[in-house]
Order: sequence, then C-alpha cells, then structure tokens
Amino acid sequence: MLRRDHVKLICDVSELSGLFHDAPSMESFLQKITAMITHHMACEVCSIYLYYEHQNELVLKATTGLNPDSVGEVKLKVGEGLTGQAFQEKRPLREGHAMANPHFRLFPGIGEEHLESFLAVPILRGQVEIGVMVIQSQKRDYFSNEDIQILRAITSQLATTIETARLLITLNTQKQKKPQLVADLKFIKGRSGSQGVALAEAIILDELMTDVEHLAKLSKTLTEEDFHRAVEETEEQLQQLQKHIETELYDVSGLIFTAQILMLKDKGFLDAIEMAIRQGSNPSQAVAKVVREYVRKFNTIQDSYLRDKIYDIKDVGRRLLENMTGLSHHHGDLESCIVVARELLPSDTVKLFSQKVKGIILLSGGVTSHVSILSRSLGIPLVVVDEPGLLSLPEKTKVLLDGVMGYVYINPSQDTIQKVFEREDLHKDLDQLKKNLQSKPRTKDGVPVRLMANINLLGDLKAATEFKADGIGLYRSEFPFLIRSSFPSEEEQYRIYCRLIEGMPGKEVTLRTLDLGGDKILSYFDYGHEENPFLGLRSIRFSLKYKDVFITQIRAMLRAGYGANMRIMFPMISSIDEFQQARGVLQECIYDLEKEKQKIGYPKVGAMVELPSTIEIINELAEEVDFFSIGTNDLVQYLLAVDRTNEKVANLYLPQHPSVLRALKKIVDAALKYGKDVSICGDLAADPKFLPFLLGIGLRTFSLDARYLSKMHKNLYGIVLSQAQQQAGELLKQNKVERTSLLMGLE
Repeated sequence: MLRRDHVKLICDVSELSGLFHDAPSMESFLQKITAMITHHMACEVCSIYLYYEHQNELVLKATTGLNPDSVGEVKLKVGEGLTGQAFQEKRPLREGHAMANPHFRLFPGIGEEHLESFLAVPILRGQVEIGVMVIQSQKRDYFSNEDIQILRAITSQLATTIETARLLITLNTQKQKKPQLVADLKFIKGRSGSQGVALAEAIILDELMTDVEHLAKLSKTLTEEDFHRAVEETEEQLQQLQKHIETELYDVSGLIFTAQILMLKDKGFLDAIEMAIRQGSNPSQAVAKVVREYVRKFNTIQDSYLRDKIYDIKDVGRRLLENMTGLSHHHGDLESCIVVARELLPSDTVKLFSQKVKGIILLSGGVTSHVSILSRSLGIPLVVVDEPGLLSLPEKTKVLLDGVMGYVYINPSQDTIQKVFEREDLHKDLDQLKKNLQSKPRTKDGVPVRLMANINLLGDLKAATEFKADGIGLYRSEFPFLIRSSFPSEEEQYRIYCRLIEGMPGKEVTLRTLDLGGDKILSYFDYGHEENPFLGLRSIRFSLKYKDVFITQIRAMLRAGYGANMRIMFPMISSIDEFQQARGVLQECIYDLEKEKQKIGYPKVGAMVELPSTIEIINELAEEVDFFSIGTNDLVQYLLAVDRTNEKVANLYLPQHPSVLRALKKIVDAALKYGKDVSICGDLAADPKFLPFLLGIGLRTFSLDARYLSKMHKNLYGIVLSQAQQQAGELLKQNKVERTSLLMGLE
C-alpha cells in the first residue's frame, strides 16, 4: 500500500481519464474512484454519497471497504450523521474517533463497526451541491490536515464528472421551447465568446448538424448487434478525439469529451435503447427516441452550465447513428464563411476549425461553454447571441462579426466595416505587419527597448515568435484553471510551463501565479458569496488562503524552470508582509523539491504593482523584490475607484489622471534607485499616446499582447528620448486631468 505522501498522484488527469475510459458503466466508474482513493490514501474505506434534491437525501452510490450491498440502500437526510453534517455545512469534517461523536450514524451490517477515523468532504461545483466523499480508517486519529486539503482538491477535480453521472440517472421531462423568429435584422448585441473580427458570407447550419432525426430517417434495416458495434466504435472515436485535443491544445484540453464517454457507459441510456429495439423499433429509430427523451430531461435543468450537456447527448446520438448506418451529413465547403448555428458541439468546433471557417455566431450556450473555450484556443472569433432570427438569414448574406465587443452586423455599411477593422488593425496581413519590425526595437535616437509578449494560452506563442518578442513578460497562469472543470494537477501544470518555456528558448519567461477572483471565477470551486469580489478573495490572497493549490502551482513552476531563464511573479501584492509570506511558500517548495532530489530552477521573484497601498511603501518593497511589473489596468481602477466595465462611471476611468502619472513615476524611480528591473503591462503598455511619457519616466521594458508588437516597433521608431523626457516632465507638473489630456493629445 502506498504511503500517503504519494497521494498527489490522484490529481493526475491521465489517471482519472483512464478510470472512465476503462469503466464499463457509470456505476463502475464511481466504484473505480473509491478504489483508487482508498489505495492512495492508504485507508480501509472510501465512499461516495450523491445528493438528490427532490428527496433531500444523500444516497450511497459507491464504496470500497463497506458491504457492497449497502450501495443504494444507505440514505441520509441533509444534516443527518457526520456525512450529512459535512454536506449541510459545506465544510470538511474530521473525527479521530468517530464512534464517540454523538452525530455519528451507525448503519448495522455495512462494516463500519471497527472503523475509528473519519473524514468527509463535500463535493461541490461552485455553489452546486453534488454529494460527499468519505474516507475511513481502522486507526484512531489517522487523517491529517494535509489529507483534508488533498481530498478537497480531489473532490473539486471530480465534481463535474460525478455530477454528470448523477444527472444521467435522475431528471424530469419538460417540453423544449421553440424560439420565435425576428425579421429585418441589422445589428445584434451579444456576448463575446472568442475575440477577433471576421467579415464573410453567413452559412446557416440547420438542425441536421446536431439533430439525430435526419440520420434515423435515412437509415437502412439494422440489428441490435449493429447498435453494440456502434457503441464500441463511438467510444473509440471519442477517446481518440480526446487524445488529439490533448496533443494539439494541451493547456486547455481538460476532459472535454467526458460527458459523451459517460453517456456510452450509462446503463440507463443503453438499456433504454436496447428495450426499444427488442420491442420492435428499428435500432436507428430507437437511438433517436432515447436521445430525444434525454434532451427533454436535460432541458429541465436551470443551471446553464449543465444544460449545455444537451449538446453532448446529441453528439453521442449522431455519432452512434453515423457509425451504425455509415451515413453522415456533409455541409459543403465552409472555408472563409461565418457559421451561424443554433447550437454546436465541441467536436463540431474542431471540425469547423479544420474547414477554416472565419467565425461563428452561436444562438445558445454560455461564453464559458466548451465551444467558446475551444474557439478561443483555435483562434476562431465567436459571438453568442439570443436572436433566433439569424437562422432565417437569406443565402449569401454578408455578416460582420465583432468578437471583441460581442456585436453582429447584418449587411454592414462600408463605413462600419472600416471602423471595426481599423480599430483592431486586422486589415493588415501578417507580411505587412512584419515590415514594421526592426532588427531590435529602439527609439529614433537609438535607445534600446525590450518588447515582451503577454501569453494567455500556449497558442499565443506562435504570434509572439513571429513578431520577435524578446521573451514573455507575463504568462497569465489562471487560464488553464478557468477553462477546465477541475484543478489541473502539478504534472499537468508542469507540462504546460515546460512547453511555454520551450517556446521561447533561452529568452526570459515570467510566470505570474494565479490571478483568480473578481470576474475570473472557477466554476468548480466554492468561493462563498462576496458582495464585492474585486475587493475580495483575489489573486495572491486566494493563493495564500488555499496553500495546497498554491504549492502545487509553485512546485510545477520550479520544476519547469530547471535550466531556463524563468521568473515568478506574485499578483496584487498589497504589503511587504504579503510578499514575504508568498516568497516563504516558494522557499518551502524549493526545500521540499531539493529533499526529493528534483531538478529545479532558482528563479528571480517579483511583484505586480497594481494596488495603491504599495505606492507609499514602494522603496521598501523594492529592497525585497527582484523585479517589478506594473499592472496598469488594476492600478488605474483601484487608484481612481472606478470600475471601467461599469457604463455609468466608465468615463471616469482616466489613465492620464495626474495621480496615475505620478504613481507610475514613483514606481519606476524606486526600481531604478535599487537597481531592480521594472516592466509595464496592461492596456497602457500598448497605447501610443502614453508611450512617450512611459519612456520619459524611465521605462524600457514593455509587455503586451503579441498582435501589438509590430505596431509598437513602428511607434518606438518615431520617438526621440530627449523629447519624451521633456514631455514627461511637463505632464508631471500638471494637477488637472484637462491639462494632461490636452498635452497627451487625448482630447
């Protein structure tokens, strides 16, 4: 039996992926989870209880170590027993001698009589209650605080998959709502799912693409044997597709096809189809019938995140029918078109990418859905709109899709097209943009400047390389966390950071630790309610509170940094104490990894300056850090107490405010005084109006999105440093926004 210090292996996605790939049914999948956890936690018992809201009960659905006959028979009301109490209070509950606790509920005959230690952790996806995971041991006082942290990480990672399994068993029916059509469309305001701009003819993908009815009607006479063969073939296809996605889009792949694979293991789903076949239905019609039924069931769910599983059900149905019949529906050449779809499946998105579509307009599915995530990774502009009338667009209608603002223009005027494309600077092709690049970025009078790239996803490396970035000034490490359904493991993160560093061989790479909170919320983690999340558990505060997550990330970064020019940066530092505390965690990780004889890097450690509280202690902080990065977006927001996303006060978000300009000067002065590197990122870093001022106060390193690098080369070459310094001096003398705006040409 493994020692419990090896338990982190449990979080390896490859191990979890193997669990449900190899499981013949959902029930056995849950059973495999309990067996694996029992093994890794070196305990006698692991059990999974699922919550059923309509009964207000927790039901034992899988166990290793207890009497297997108790599965489905042991039921607890919310608050009943230690398990029910942990669920009700949404917190881990640990007992060294469970029998002595008056709340402990003993079920005779299931094998708990000789168990002493008890640990229960709720299974939650955000605020959604899914169930409880319980581990038990014969040894008294066996479980530790570390075990609590590990089990919390495990339940977070498994929450979405377990929830899918639960939903496939218990759902009610409801009629599907049909959208109403709207005529005379000119402009629709939607939500950005994936940024970018596209202008092309629209192609409507009708319901044949996701509706199994079409294939069912075209099918020939089939047998139950054909159905079983199709199940095996479909599962193999989905597993291969998942492997392909993990290879091509490793940092954002997650377990995208989990729900589809689980459908093929759902005994209820398969039994229903077999029953219909044996009652005389053609196998293709039986599949269509059961898929319709499951679609109705999932349509009853109010949670939009879960309602998106409808598309997974249709994907499975269509694949089954294609494999049974050998038929498929082809939509012709989609290259250079904008696709309008009522709904899309993850696999559809990959297909559209391979067909070189220019953009997607989606009529359903949230901006956090897998389709949006894949579109962002694949570089396909996407807008989500609530406008069924788009499905009635005449053939060859020209559409302008603005994935930055979330706008859709129907038959746009030339003026509208020009304004949108000029704003995004997308009217230039790659070769034209490259003509702006100098051999080395520098001002007109020869002062060298470092231009670094901001990286969100590994896919951004290509543009950073093509536009000759001097390195990575900011890697936003939270993106692989945001788009998954569970925390990425240390090994997953290590591989992502390795690929990132390998993409910039020999160049400086700065990894920022998690910047979660505010508007960046994990769907699978329970934050609790916050009245003002932008002033709440954000960034480094989150990491220091949940040290298990922080330590996993730091360990992965240190391992990836071996032999590399890598730096680690902490976001939203508010005090010297906070920086020292974060650096202390990093030093602990170094110590532990050295004990494990791991090969690691010894990176420089820096802080993002984005809070007003750091301005008055900036000299003292400069003595502590190895480098600064100025995060201008949050710095301006917090200095001026203005939420720039709030239309009522957006006009007050003024980076040219004298207090902002003076704060920037103070930060740069402190860095230069103590010989520390300082860079700037955020919107100001790429704004040509602010470039002379930033150079004038002493900034020589800029970190910006790769698409702005070419333009930055050109802007730099138009500036003489002595003139920039003079302008900066004049601006710093001003005490009114009106004057700074005038001097910077902002009015």
